[in-house]
Amino acid sequence: QVQLVASGGRLVQAGGSLRLSCAASGLTFSTYTMGWFRRAPGKEREFVGASSWSGGTTYNEDSVKGRFTISRDNAKNTVYLQMNSLKPADTAGSFCPGSQPPTYRDFPPNHEYRYWGQGTQVTVSS
Repeated sequence: QVQLVASGGRLVQAGGSLRLSCAASGLTFSTYTMGWFRRAPGKEREFVGASSWSGGTTYNEDSVKGRFTISRDNAKNTVYLQMNSLKPADTAGSFCPGSQPPTYRDFPPNHEYRYWGQGTQVTVSS
């Protein structure tokens, strides 16, 4: 049974910081590229960034703008999203699906991510 469980979301003040965690089980974590997505109520799902199985990272600069950092700890089967300088526009449910791409590709297209789970809510007050 594969599970990717996002946690750490809470209410924070604008300008504050928050670190989300995503714990994986039931899969070989080191072979998975882990994505972070977010979705505000009534809005389209948005790609935030990803940590590849090979150790690289990529970010959606439109949403992150240098404020977020993704990291992973394969020994703990966990990926993190560090969020700084939070804005009310960052309010959203956050999700950490995974994908196991072929070895010649680090970052899969969005439709290949799986195991979305329930996410964790980030709320930023003004």
